[in-house]
Amino acid sequence: VQLQASGGGLVQAGGSLRLSCAASGGTFSRYDMGWFRQAPGKGREYVATITWTDSTTYYADPVKGRFTISRDNAKNLVYLQMNMLKPEDTAVYYCAGRGIGSANYEYWGQGTKVTVSS
Repeated sequence: VQLQASGGGLVQAGGSLRLSCAASGGTFSRYDMGWFRQAPGKGREYVATITWTDSTTYYADPVKGRFTISRDNAKNLVYLQMNMLKPEDTAVYYCAGRGIGSANYEYWGQGTKVTVSS
């Protein structure tokens, strides 16, 4: 599976961005999809997951109530709607896919950079 993330950019604190991740080369509808991020000088951080079975969503505490993950299986797309952005959300955001029965995310996109100015 190949993943291509897009939609990053520069936004002021309090603003919004929507990231997209396009999948190709696999059965997208059978993958759990997730978003992760890596801030400058820090390790990779989990952000959100959406399951393939019934689109149940999970979020890391720092983004709960502000970010929304969704998917469109007909278009092989997963989205991350980010609202009320904070400077600490500044990071490179990566989408990832996990196949049925896999404990870990196996497929990763190239990342899209989000910068939130104060």
